[in-house]
Amino acid sequence: MSNHNSGRRTFIKTTGSGIAAGIALTTLPSWVIAAAAGNSFTQQPLPYDYKALEPVIDAMTMEIHYSKHAAAYAKNLADACLAEKVDTNSAKLEEVLRNISKYSAKMRNNGGGHYNHELFWQCMKPGSATKPEGKLASAIDQGFGSFDAFKTQFTDAGKNRFGSGWAWLVLNADRKLVIGSTANQDNPLMDISEIKGTPLLGLDVWEHAYYLKYQNKRPDYINNWWNVVNWEFVQKRFESA
Repeated sequence: MSNHNSGRRTFIKTTGSGIAAGIALTTLPSWVIAAAAGNSFTQQPLPYDYKALEPVIDAMTMEIHYSKHAAAYAKNLADACLAEKVDTNSAKLEEVLRNISKYSAKMRNNGGGHYNHELFWQCMKPGSATKPEGKLASAIDQGFGSFDAFKTQFTDAGKNRFGSGWAWLVLNADRKLVIGSTANQDNPLMDISEIKGTPLLGLDVWEHAYYLKYQNKRPDYINNWWNVVNWEFVQKRFESA
């Protein structure tokens, strides 16, 4: 685990112990309280080391992506929530996104950016990816014909997204699996999104996600990315959605 993440986890753990020992919550910064509680508005520690997904995603890309790009979305989201009087201790980020048309462009861009990245990290894991199993595997076969057909359609959604954006596997309101993409940091939770539903699997196709290693070869990045997909996580999201 990187020193960055280890230090942050130690700090949060120590903070939690201090609270248990009787330190008043009002003496702590709000982001510390939120992080200790796993608040959805707060950037969480990366669930693996920066180099854990090599050779698919190199350590430098992961570090810059997490500590610079994603961290900036989290910080700017906090600023937007403060300006627009969103109580991050009681509100749910998912509900804000579902009503994003009522908020500013800053909330849309950074709320989406933060949510998307927090999901993205969980959608990957070190080691060789397996295949979906159980109910998710059956739903994929039913919805797309086969797992290989699903991969082809999802890959095309990522490859063909013009400019920056995301590819998604989504469970829609009809309880059907659908594939699509969104521009910039939009996602299927948003009321302004063309594809709507619960995102189960998300792929970041912004250039900062792959350019250091793959340059302009986005298809190579996507093809290799399948090797680190965390299907156990996706399956849990499907079963609980």
